[in-house]
Amino acid sequence: MATKPSPNPDQRLVRVFDTERESEAMVVRGLLESESIDCEIRALDAPQEVLPIGGTVILVREEDAPRALQIIEEYRRTPAEELEDENAPEVTEEPPTGE
Repeated sequence: MATKPSPNPDQRLVRVFDTERESEAMVVRGLLESESIDCEIRALDAPQEVLPIGGTVILVREEDAPRALQIIEEYRRTPAEELEDENAPEVTEEPPTGE
């Protein structure tokens, strides 16, 4: 199985996603690669005495960042939110009745 090449290290890379769960980073990486956006995953290992966190970031070429961010935003929207948006009643102001 051939792997896709990572972005060229000489190109400017920008962070488009970060998470504490590597599994989530893998899902996002798959989404980006399915849209032909090359990405690089890097682990963030901060010293525990400084910041008690670790995590994973996804980097893409600067020119791919806007599309990558759009894909990630669509991924973050849950099906419940999408259904809610579709079924939301339109709000119209009605004049008060003089009762």
